Amino acid sequence: MSYIHFDKTQLINLQYSLSKELLRTNRAGSYASSTIINTNTRKYHGLLIVPQPLIDDKNHVLLSTLDETITSNNYDFHISARMFAGGVIFPKGHKYIRDFESDPNPKITYRLGQIVFVKEFIFSKNEDRILIRYTLEDAQNKVTLKISPFLAYRNTHSLSTASTWVDTRYREIKNGISWQMYKGYSRVYMQFSSKPKYTHVPDWHYNIEYIREQERGYPFTEDLYVPGHFEVEMKKGDSIVISAGLKEETPSYFKRQFSAEIKKRIPRNSFENCLLNAAEEFIVKQDNKTMIMAGYPWFGRWGRDTFISLPGLTLTRNDEKSFKEVLKTMIRQMKDGLFPNVGHGKDASFDSVDSSLWFFWALHQYSIMKGKTNTIWRDYGKPMKQILNAFKRGTHHNIKMHDNGLIWAGEKGKALTWMDTVINGKPTTPRTGYAVEVNALWYNALVFSLELAEKANDTTFVSKWKKWPEIIKDNFNKVFWNNETGYLADYVDGDYKDMAMRPNQIFAVAVPYSPLDKTRQTMVVEMVKNELLTPRGLRTLSPKNPSYKGTYKGDEVSRDLSYHQGVAWPWLLGAFADAYLRLHGDEGKALIKEHYTAFEEEMSEAGIGTVSEIYNGDPPFAAGGAISQAWSVAELLRIKWMLDNK
Repeated sequence: MSYIHFDKTQLINLQYSLSKELLRTNRAGSYASSTIINTNTRKYHGLLIVPQPLIDDKNHVLLSTLDETITSNNYDFHISARMFAGGVIFPKGHKYIRDFESDPNPKITYRLGQIVFVKEFIFSKNEDRILIRYTLEDAQNKVTLKISPFLAYRNTHSLSTASTWVDTRYREIKNGISWQMYKGYSRVYMQFSSKPKYTHVPDWHYNIEYIREQERGYPFTEDLYVPGHFEVEMKKGDSIVISAGLKEETPSYFKRQFSAEIKKRIPRNSFENCLLNAAEEFIVKQDNKTMIMAGYPWFGRWGRDTFISLPGLTLTRNDEKSFKEVLKTMIRQMKDGLFPNVGHGKDASFDSVDSSLWFFWALHQYSIMKGKTNTIWRDYGKPMKQILNAFKRGTHHNIKMHDNGLIWAGEKGKALTWMDTVINGKPTTPRTGYAVEVNALWYNALVFSLELAEKANDTTFVSKWKKWPEIIKDNFNKVFWNNETGYLADYVDGDYKDMAMRPNQIFAVAVPYSPLDKTRQTMVVEMVKNELLTPRGLRTLSPKNPSYKGTYKGDEVSRDLSYHQGVAWPWLLGAFADAYLRLHGDEGKALIKEHYTAFEEEMSEAGIGTVSEIYNGDPPFAAGGAISQAWSVAELLRIKWMLDNK
């Protein structure tokens, strides 16, 4: 039995099966995603979702789904399932599903009377192409498989509406057909390993419903274009492989290619292997650039998320090459000491105070995990100095080192830290001023840089900066520490000190060079442990706070109000593990291991085989947000590294 497995009882229960989602990606930023019964519940679901550089360079759903019918003895078995207005499922193909496995690729088994039919799919690792294999495992007579492709041709964030502008023409190709719904888009090439019969019957299917979008308060119905259908005969033991991609291929190779793609995968046969598989899916290579996708299905490239995720996604898998390639890509985009927080190129936004400081942290982790301290200053000293100098003299968004050595940042309508939700132009967690984690990262970055510069005999840099660590450390304690509460302020702006119990202060203990003494480190960790630690991460606000919101649900505004007001984030466990193991050493490993292994049960929840973006702060700590988040996966892998190596 597969490590991730669902049986008939679970699969025909729509409330259960529609809550389990699949994700498969390639190394070029494309992906396929749906539920485990292949019923799409999000606008982000589809079989072929790829970037469209001639449109907007964002991901677009080209092939949404397939309608599949098996005909035997003049009886039609409709094995697909879609949802229409009012939650009506049609056809009801899920009732035929008997088994689902996910090792190494998704495999669904259907039983139709005496017919046993298997569907598998795998996304090509290096091409924008999905391969789908159908096998007739048992049948008394020949059957006919009828396939109708449902095309969307729209941005993942939008929905398709029936249009008279659609190009209904098609081209015949080897064992298949190609279409291009709209000018400027890529053509989709659908081919079969065995020659099918194609019937061109252009039509629209209306009002297909996506319940997850409805729950999230967004438009949730769309129309999909069906150009025609394919038919192919099969007998017991036959397998047919369908390829849907952006270029014409050689059909005679499809079966071998399917098997070859499987061999390239790490088996999803254990918790750790699932994490390793998930880690690979975030690393994208495009146009000689290597990037980190922050999360699927709707996040793109985020600077902060990139640096936080980078050590866990690459170094834990001994992939130093990707680590360095990502840094190279990011450094090229640096401007005035800042990295793009969202987007890239002309669409880049630099509204983040901490992304540049996480760059130092990622390098620091590299030195810790790989012991390459002697080469870091040589390879990265220039951008490190540029960032430090920019922060010292001041850069965009009022980011500047004050005379006390601390970093102040803030601008009306902007949320510059990782707590970055904004509603109607107003940050939901305003943190203008001195933010605690920003200044902990700043102190650590400077001490680390001085250590590297001294080893490299860079006397000019050392003489310029050597007085500042003690000044920063002293003022960090004066500004943030509160003797009455026994923990650190979350941020300070003038005379105002925000004493909300939040997880950001854990970084003052977690960074390799802490500005706190041992006593204060212990007090911070204990407070965070007692009020914020959950089995799924650290809460973003203590339940004792009247503003606490422990569940993430509702429309966009409702969700944003809870996003950093109590919801638990798995990535914060990495910092907690750093801090806890610093204080407790080997004796602390039992607690950290307990929280690491607790995520194994999540391999069969939400995004199966991966880890979600967030979880409710209240029991039973249900998953929310993106179904697969880079820093969630990365920090769990880094925690595993800590348990094995510290």
